[in-house]
Amino acid sequence: MSFGTIGGLRRKEKTMDDGAESVGPVLLDTQTIQRRVRELGARIAEDYRGKKPHLIAILKGASIFHADLVRAIDLELSFDFIAVASYGDLTKSSGEVRILKDLDESVERKHVLVVEDIVDTGLTLQYLLQSLRARNPESVKVVALLSKPSRREIEVAVDYLGFDIPDEFVVGYGLDYNQRYRNLRDIRILQFA
Repeated sequence: MSFGTIGGLRRKEKTMDDGAESVGPVLLDTQTIQRRVRELGARIAEDYRGKKPHLIAILKGASIFHADLVRAIDLELSFDFIAVASYGDLTKSSGEVRILKDLDESVERKHVLVVEDIVDTGLTLQYLLQSLRARNPESVKVVALLSKPSRREIEVAVDYLGFDIPDEFVVGYGLDYNQRYRNLRDIRILQFA
């Protein structure tokens, strides 16, 4: 089995000799996820009282988390979407990133919250933060559902974090394997034969 890197995240890729993958045990169940999203939303609402945060979801993985999070923030807010891809070979991200879908609106003088599904190596997120800061926002912070600290190559500040997780390949709640499993309500470990 070989490993690939997509968007700065390690991806396991099957070879002809590999068996099929299967959805394994639940790492985080839907009730735990929803409770934590509500807690993050309440904390963001408290921290941004009197401001209008602008939440930017990194597509596609963060889309479900983003949708739940914006509904958990009891403030006037706005949001947008961005899609990025990391260059590199199949085993390691080079940290060179390209924007596949840019923002629809300017972030100038806005309080930006970048919404990420999972922080892995930190390479793609660092690039994206540098790009956003160059656009003159009032502030830029990161909210991430998951973090794999053991995989970090570059330290990036995560201001609002859902969960630290072990170095497992996970799917569900927006996270995918070959565009599958995003619709699972729980976050599960993907197992490979």
